[in-house]
Amino acid sequence: MAIRLAITDDHHLVRDGLIQYLSMSPDIQIVAEAANGEEILEKLRVTTPDLKWILESRQ
Repeated sequence: MAIRLAITDDHHLVRDGLIQYLSMSPDIQIVAEAANGEEILEKLRVTTPDLKWILESRQ
């Protein structure tokens, strides 16, 4: 059974790289991705990941 993962990062290239890298593992399933906290909260209303990876810079 794969780990269901939601990824949030405000840097599009970082987020895409993480998704591409983590998707290579058969043990990880990306179920949601977002650019910010507000966007991921909206997506979490319809999916339930096992793990949430949230990276957002505060500038």
